[in-house]
Amino acid sequence: MGITQKDFAEKVGVSRQTINALENGKYNPSLVVAHKITQLLNKEHIEEVFIFEDEENE
Repeated sequence: MGITQKDFAEKVGVSRQTINALENGKYNPSLVVAHKITQLLNKEHIEEVFIFEDEENE
């Protein structure tokens, strides 16, 4: 997107570290954060950005 993690984080309302953790699969966002990220990426559905994994059945 040509945007820094810091700038993206500010638009989402989270820290740069949170964006880094998301990119590295070390953090699962709240529904609100996932929705904001989905909108910023111009996607229609959260599933286009995030993969739901049922931890109970892993």
